[in-house]
Amino acid sequence: MSEYEVLRLIWWAVLGVLLIGIAVMDGFDLGTAMLLPWAGRTDVERRVVINTVGPVWEGNQVWLILGGGAIFAAWPPLYAVAFSGFYLAMLLLLLALILRPVGFKFRSKLSDRRWRAVWDAALCAGGLIPALVFGVAFGNVVQGVPFRFDDTLRVTYEGSFFGLFNPFALLAGVVSVAMLLLHGAAWLACKTEGSIAARARQAGTVAGLVLVVTFLAAGAWVTQLPAHRLLGAAVTDGPSNPLMKQVTIVPGGLLANYAAAPVTLVAPALAVVAALLSVVVLRAGRHPIVAFLCSGLAIAGVIATAGVSLFPFLLPSSADPVSSLTVWDASSSRVTLLVMTVVTVLLLPVVLAYTAWVYRVLRGKVTTESVLRDPHGVY
Repeated sequence: MSEYEVLRLIWWAVLGVLLIGIAVMDGFDLGTAMLLPWAGRTDVERRVVINTVGPVWEGNQVWLILGGGAIFAAWPPLYAVAFSGFYLAMLLLLLALILRPVGFKFRSKLSDRRWRAVWDAALCAGGLIPALVFGVAFGNVVQGVPFRFDDTLRVTYEGSFFGLFNPFALLAGVVSVAMLLLHGAAWLACKTEGSIAARARQAGTVAGLVLVVTFLAAGAWVTQLPAHRLLGAAVTDGPSNPLMKQVTIVPGGLLANYAAAPVTLVAPALAVVAALLSVVVLRAGRHPIVAFLCSGLAIAGVIATAGVSLFPFLLPSSADPVSSLTVWDASSSRVTLLVMTVVTVLLLPVVLAYTAWVYRVLRGKVTTESVLRDPHGVY
């Protein structure tokens, strides 16, 4: 394997790690926000729920920025097509994400019940909409996105906003929502006690079972979907020109990678087993940190399953299969990838160490007493 080929594979793996990092680190924030109306029945209980993520949600959202920056730097054609084709969906996502900081800051400005109810609804929507949009986006990527390149590599997107919300994509959206609800419920079980933790465990149990059922249903559906396959040997160390390849459509071909390398079945198995283990631990009511770790592993399994199924494709095109973006023709230059690799190796351990330190400092449960004792120092 050439150096360029190795670097492309490394950054394909890094892309997967970053997507998992976004879903795991920012995911429990979104799941907690979605559970706010259910887990917190009184104003004080809802303040407890909000303050479980209040100190960490901003830091967690850095993973989203890091992921977008990495896609821009390592996979510029992917960034260009995805962010232009999904423009309205991205705008909806950003508007929903804006609701979170506004909701956190504004909710406690007034003690009026109706005022706080409005911001509680905004926080809930700020968790639900991103979770749904992320899942719908993944569902469309698996099916193929309607775009094409002309002979000067100018991209044209031929889809519509409402076309993104097709049946399979909506099923993927339900998988995403259930996945993050389970993760948020496990987080609340770790960080709260009493009735809030009990409700979180109940919600997590339901969400985990829904995740398993919908994930398996999506897997069965995938067996009927057409898949993109390269014709002939791929040029793995050539220039990044998507039009320099031949692609065919194979019915049910998304399972080919699992048949070629059975070890990759670890990904979907991890998703199902980890989700079920999280449900079992939540129902037992003990060791919630184990449930939280298992829900994180379930997220990793779900995302890895999508990546393995599509490889070597990053973004298949349903309008013009030849225009599809692959690991071998959508990357930055060899020098760019090499520099990014060196920087990542040097700085990522620092980021991980700092994150671990922050969570260690902020360990412990958020209680009603702690919120009432410091009404102006917490949300």
